[in-house]
Amino acid sequence: MPSYEYACRDCKKDFTVYLSIREFEVKPNIKCPYCESNNITRKFSGFFAKTSKKS
Repeated sequence: MPSYEYACRDCKKDFTVYLSIREFEVKPNIKCPYCESNNITRKFSGFFAKTSKKS
């Protein structure tokens, strides 16, 4: 499941939210888990894929 990183503009804390691609497309109402603020910004994060095949 993809993870999305956010930063709260009010309390200045970073947090990660795990959403399926379908959930993310619906534009969920994400709140800061520390202060419950809606004043958040999405951070850019890296991406990696893990497979079961050996290369």
